[in-house]
Amino acid sequence: MVGAPRNRTGGRTGNRNYLKAHHAAWAVFHPAWIPEPLDPSVEQLKRIRVAAGTVAAVGVYTFVEGGFAVDEMLQNLLVASVVLLLVTPLTVGIMLWIWRRGGSLRPLRPALLRALGLLLTFVGSVVVTVWLLQNGTALLGGGLLIIPLSLVTLWLVWFVGAGALRVTGNFFGTAAVHRCLPPLLAIVTTWLMALPDLFTGDLHGLGLKLGILFILGAPVTVTAIALLEMSRLKRDHGIRLAVHPSLSTPLPPHPYYNNPYA
Repeated sequence: MVGAPRNRTGGRTGNRNYLKAHHAAWAVFHPAWIPEPLDPSVEQLKRIRVAAGTVAAVGVYTFVEGGFAVDEMLQNLLVASVVLLLVTPLTVGIMLWIWRRGGSLRPLRPALLRALGLLLTFVGSVVVTVWLLQNGTALLGGGLLIIPLSLVTLWLVWFVGAGALRVTGNFFGTAAVHRCLPPLLAIVTTWLMALPDLFTGDLHGLGLKLGILFILGAPVTVTAIALLEMSRLKRDHGIRLAVHPSLSTPLPPHPYYNNPYA
């Protein structure tokens, strides 16, 4: 007997409570059209890459300096959103230019448009959340509406945080275009976030050695994991970054592998 359809979290699709921000974030930022992982080894590398990217996003130096700077975190979040908005389409565009010699790009258009929709949705939710955190109280002047607005803002904070974990793993569903795009975008994004501090000498008061360690530690780690991820895709599934997606036919996933994508 066939049971009710299951979602990626392993639960029934009807059990999602969209009043819970992380359930809503999962539904919005990891929809069903994003492909499942190919095997446990690639999935495990993706989890490690997400963890390393999270450390980069939070900013280890804030803890070293003796406190977590909320204002700076919000500013960094906006900067990261702008970087994503600019770098993701540019990187994908470069890959499309490379792939055009291997086949038609028209079949990739639906997946590209869906990925662009996820990108715009995430950046928009970040901008709205940061704006509410910075201006919500002043907007209402401390009236009775401050309580529901505060609840909405807290929900959005949790929604954006949970959504960030989703998009860091799947990079806006770009695996639906090419399996190697998420690790490639992880490499490009983390380096572009780190290099300005390195070039400007803004080491956040940590000193030369410690500053360089914390600035380059995250992108170097993410790059190493992402390259290993792409090498596993090439070795085990015949998927190469420079090859048009239609020419890379992955092997079927292991029959006993049913872990959720995270």
